[in-house]
Amino acid sequence: MIRNPILPGFNPDPSLCRVGDDYYIATSTFEWFPGVQIHHSRDLANWTLLSRPLVRASQLDMRGDPDSCGVWAPDLSHDGERFWLTYTDVKRYGRTTVGGASGASLRDFHNYLVTCETTDGDWSDPVPLNSSGFDPGLFHDDDGRKWLVNQLWDHRPGRSRFAGIVLQEYSPEEQRLVGERVNIFPGTALGLTEAPHLYKRNGWYYLLTAEGGTGWNHAVTMARSRDIAGPYELHPHGQILSSRTRPDAPLARAGHADLVDTADGQTWIAYLCGRPLPNRGRCVLGRETALQPMRWGEDDWLYTLDGSGMPMLEAPTPTLPASPARATQERHDFDAPELPLDLQWLRTPDPDRIFSLTARPGHLRLYGRETIGSLFTQALVARRQQALCYSASCRIDFTPQHFQQAAGLVAYYNSSKFHYFHITHDDALGRHLRVMSALPDSPQADAFSAPVAIPEGPIELRAEVDYERLRFGWRSEGGDWHWLPEQFDASILSDEASAPGLPNFTGTFIGMACQDMAGTGLPADFDWFEYRERNYQPDPTAT
Repeated sequence: MIRNPILPGFNPDPSLCRVGDDYYIATSTFEWFPGVQIHHSRDLANWTLLSRPLVRASQLDMRGDPDSCGVWAPDLSHDGERFWLTYTDVKRYGRTTVGGASGASLRDFHNYLVTCETTDGDWSDPVPLNSSGFDPGLFHDDDGRKWLVNQLWDHRPGRSRFAGIVLQEYSPEEQRLVGERVNIFPGTALGLTEAPHLYKRNGWYYLLTAEGGTGWNHAVTMARSRDIAGPYELHPHGQILSSRTRPDAPLARAGHADLVDTADGQTWIAYLCGRPLPNRGRCVLGRETALQPMRWGEDDWLYTLDGSGMPMLEAPTPTLPASPARATQERHDFDAPELPLDLQWLRTPDPDRIFSLTARPGHLRLYGRETIGSLFTQALVARRQQALCYSASCRIDFTPQHFQQAAGLVAYYNSSKFHYFHITHDDALGRHLRVMSALPDSPQADAFSAPVAIPEGPIELRAEVDYERLRFGWRSEGGDWHWLPEQFDASILSDEASAPGLPNFTGTFIGMACQDMAGTGLPADFDWFEYRERNYQPDPTAT
């Protein structure tokens, strides 16, 4: 059986593509660099992270992009010769007034297209498409023409911001959109229509969209037309997949989907979902990707296998040869000249400014830059949390001279939601450890744990997460673990823990950070970093 989600942790907005016997899923990365994650499989059950195509400043520069902006909803397709990837770089989401209410409807969505002969090759510089909305999807028609669909954003007062799905032809020869854009689908009463994908089957053009918002009301809507420009008639059920009517569903928030056919004609749907914490209703793992088979009815409409329209926690394995995924590396010793693929950083296309793997061989050196949470150049390298229970640790060599220098281990969602276990220094306390927490649902925006004096020299830092419970500990090399007495709330590292009006579309990361707010660039050296997932078992030493 396929156990969902197939891509656990922050992997939203899946775009699913088959080329021969190979399947690919591209997912959104938002403010994390490099941009777009592409996973590969041959059996639809086991997936391996293969590449991140947007690696150059010419392709993506997110310095200044707000939290949960940057790369939205990539669309991966193949036309028989090469891969085509469209994506949005969101530069402005809107400002927020006192109390969290939305204070602006103006937003900046820039849509681009890149191509490559292989998913892990050198992708082209981007072709600007438009800025009329977000979630661009490219459709290759069987007559050779190519069409772009995207969500249309309407900022005018009294209008629905989600103004429908627009269609426009793309000319590969001219490398631009041509002709007039046409609004082909205004959406349903569920609203918030986005994430369009086009398909063709039995003479019908099928339009798949997401509706209801990316929270608990999320859903997948289908419509069809004999003409690509419409009019489009709605599926008899309206939405073909959703968990919005079942608050107890183990896979909540199901929506934003894409379809693929296997070689034998079986249709599968990939969609985003969320797994709420038990009794807390918060998805600390972010929006994940699930996959299940569908069936075509005699009426040429698509349905779930049982007709319920519900996501499946387990799905039957397709009749494809088993292809095990590459094992994820739990420990990184930083002996190679390149950063391990599991790790990413924030926004900047200039990683040499924030880290080095050669300055001190066998170490990841982070250069102290801007404050943690900066929207421009902060030295933070981390990986996704992909299980509800895990242990993470690192060995750090860092000698701060004053209170404006800090480095350590961080559980991070965004600039307003994190727990940062860091080494710093001041005249009264000397070198010490403490936790800074950014709290999104508290009258106090940030909080600090009591300082703990530590000896000179390298030390190990450790985080233990069990669902919503987070503990931090430290030790000198070879010594016993010393656990902070506080227990921290890991559930704040979620989409749901936030003031209204703010974008929250990512997930929790765990990793390493370094700041030098004096501007002198003091580095911290990390000898290794380790992340181990586990079933929940109370730690007898963490008392």
